[in-house]
Amino acid sequence: MHPSQARERWFINMHDIHMAEVTEDFARCWNAAGLHLQNQTQGPIQSWLRSNLNPPFLEHLSFRLGNQLFYLQLDDVDGRLEIPGNPDGLLRIADECAGHACIMPMRKVGSEWEPTEPGWGLLDARTRKPVNPAALISDENVVMTDWELQDMAVQVVRDQLTKEGRKLMSWNGDPGVNPSLWFVGDAGPEWVMVRAVRYPEKEASLPNNYAEMKAYFDKIGHPGHFASVAVASADDPFDPHAATNGNFMPLYRGHGMHIRYEGLQKL
Repeated sequence: MHPSQARERWFINMHDIHMAEVTEDFARCWNAAGLHLQNQTQGPIQSWLRSNLNPPFLEHLSFRLGNQLFYLQLDDVDGRLEIPGNPDGLLRIADECAGHACIMPMRKVGSEWEPTEPGWGLLDARTRKPVNPAALISDENVVMTDWELQDMAVQVVRDQLTKEGRKLMSWNGDPGVNPSLWFVGDAGPEWVMVRAVRYPEKEASLPNNYAEMKAYFDKIGHPGHFASVAVASADDPFDPHAATNGNFMPLYRGHGMHIRYEGLQKL
């Protein structure tokens, strides 16, 4: 595999995953959908989970509103648009993150794209009933799922690499997919396996198959890294005996958190 193709292949239990590209027309449709969602709230959506067109695609857009997560795919009602991803991927990420899987039907009117449904423009992916995200918010404390935590950890690593001036190539927040991220290193593409842990754990462990992955990528000249991200609730008492007595706070969705990340560890 040529280095320029590295970002197009992913491993899930050592099986390759193809990375879809998007057309210009899909990008315009996607942008119109995002602007429509922004206009549905009193202020702009602050907690976008996915607001980029970097493959791979399980959802096209996702965001948090209050204590609820929403994952959506676009649908061209006229069937003319080439759309990346598939319904199974959308349902998988929504279920794994305890979120809502939604479809946003779109239609091209003249040269512009617009939702076909009123209000938020969203339909439940399973029932096709209208979805009003604001009406689903509650005061319940929702514990973050492992997928949510992994996705946040990948974002932490992405943000740090961007601050360091590195160009990101692709990334994903699926705990079962490795590598988690590709970026442009000094001599070409480099990859990162990201792992997240909850306090009182302080350091994540390398995945069982890391040596096999490292050997594969070493052969084609792509250096690898490991990133450990530990997360604790901002309200945690930080009891030194928390690991044995269980005196620690869960990680609640949307609540404050402390993050421990000390940079990439070269493999």
